[in-house]
Amino acid sequence: MSHLLSKSAKNTLAENGQTQKITPQSAGWEYVGFEMYHLKENQILSFNTDNTEVCFVLVSGKATISVSEQVFKNIGNRSTPFERIPPYSVYVPHHQKVTIKAESYLELAVCRAPSNGNLPVRLITPDDVGVEKRGFGNNQRLVHNILPETEPADALLVVEVFTDEGNTSSFPSHKHDQKNSETETYLEETYYHRFEPSQGFAMQRVYTDDRSLDECMAVYDGDVVQVPKGYHPVATIAGYNNYYLNVMAGPVRKWRFSWEEDHQWINSQVYADKFK
Repeated sequence: MSHLLSKSAKNTLAENGQTQKITPQSAGWEYVGFEMYHLKENQILSFNTDNTEVCFVLVSGKATISVSEQVFKNIGNRSTPFERIPPYSVYVPHHQKVTIKAESYLELAVCRAPSNGNLPVRLITPDDVGVEKRGFGNNQRLVHNILPETEPADALLVVEVFTDEGNTSSFPSHKHDQKNSETETYLEETYYHRFEPSQGFAMQRVYTDDRSLDECMAVYDGDVVQVPKGYHPVATIAGYNNYYLNVMAGPVRKWRFSWEEDHQWINSQVYADKFK
């Protein structure tokens, strides 16, 4: 199995509901942390954000989140991410105590990056989330920009993507792994995958120009793919819709990337005209 693939622990659920835990130490990088929890109704979790900023994303279910004398009561609007409506999230800066009570079955993503800033705690409502469609033909997807670079944070970028059965996404192949470039920013990235129906899977490849890194993974429901560098396209399988939650972070909080030259033509009007 690829070292970039973190399998879901949902079949051996921990007492605290944790099914994924990616840290900079476990991933061998500097910035991105990601945790996933599946909580029962009325279950309570406590966090300390320590030296990280955190975006708590309610992938599905409802919760009450308490932090710094603020209480966001009974938030959440999806019983499944495949309702394809923007979620509720809560942004919390470093060194804050957070208590989360599940008001229903709850699928909670904890997206982290190092921070020493002093941005305020804030609720990110569905109305705050930018919605866009990208691509043509068999390369179409729906995007929810939960925490884009236009909204305040120190390092975190958070987005979710819906890809219909048989389609590709994160394509044409692109990369963002250069720290000293006028055209790219260095951004580590995680992909948390879900499928509808849940027994589905997708193929995700992570590779560099020189192929010193070239991994292709069969990704199932609840798995996480870690992208330390290189291109990272996703191809869904017929019959199964794909959802993924992306977390990115790096030294410069901008999403700047380069297309792989061989496949850039997929962005062209020549390709788009095929589907008129």
